[in-house]
Formats: sequence, structure tokens, C-alpha cells
Amino acid sequence: MDAMMNYTYILVMALSTWAVRTLPFLLMKKPIENRFVKSFLYYVPYVTLAVMTFPAIITVTGSPVTGIAAMITGITLAWTGRSLICVAVSCCGVAIAVELLKLAAGF
Repeated sequence: MDAMMNYTYILVMALSTWAVRTLPFLLMKKPIENRFVKSFLYYVPYVTLAVMTFPAIITVTGSPVTGIAAMITGITLAWTGRSLICVAVSCCGVAIAVELLKLAAGF
């Protein structure tokens, strides 16, 4: 019974994934000309990435304080034009430093 439910879930997920990817091609025959819809669709990938990434950033260390400190560091460095490797290394360094400070303070 449990295996059958797993196969059912997999089938439903496969069908929904197929539908989401296929239906726009089948339903839309002409190019989108509405500026609002084009603008909305332009930002969908960025919003989706942010929605998946930000909760993981905050919760990955097990402490929201550490995640938020690293996130603020990353946003600040990226905003000022630093390279990706600089941002990544700095975020890791800040996360380690905050965890060490918390450990030293007894939290």
C-alpha cells in the first residue's frame, strides 16, 4: 500500500511538471504583446530563485542570526560590485565568525 502511494505521488508530480512545461506552448499561438505580462514573465525566474534561496540561506546554519548576518554581508558586497568568489568567501567567514562569537558568549 505504501509503495503504491509513492508511485501515485511520482506520477502526479510527473504529470504536473509536464503540464506546466507543455501547456504554454500548446495554448499560446502568437507572441505576447502586453507590456505588463511581458514584464511580469521577465522577472519570474529571478523571483523563483529568490523564493527558493532566501529561506535556505537563513536556516542552513541552524541559527537565523548567523544566516541573516551572512546574507546581509553578501548583499552588501554584491551591491558594491565585488566578485562572486569574494562574496562567497566573505559570507562563509562571517557565518564562522558569528558562530564562534556565539560559542564564546555561551549562546
